[in-house]
Amino acid sequence: MSNQELIQSSTRNLNPEISNTLNSLTKGQRIRVTLKLRVGSTATWMAPVEGIFRHFNFLSTGIATDRIPEDDIVVVCVHFTKDNGELSSFTVDDHTKIEKL
Repeated sequence: MSNQELIQSSTRNLNPEISNTLNSLTKGQRIRVTLKLRVGSTATWMAPVEGIFRHFNFLSTGIATDRIPEDDIVVVCVHFTKDNGELSSFTVDDHTKIEKL
């Protein structure tokens, strides 16, 4: 995948900046991810975490009702290893910030 290709899913395209960053990452590269966390309807904060990039792929989310395949919600899922050795992953949304270190 070249750096010019936007990452697409069946749901929607990623922000071009995030797409370019993900396309330029290599396995073993150190990254800092900042995610927007939300509790309830009003409490939000930005939470950074650092680790080693492993790969990204697509996650087809589970829906509680039987739906046609065209209605699946597909999101980009980034997999990385935290400094304490924990294997972790997150799904990318409009508030996600990924930096190469």
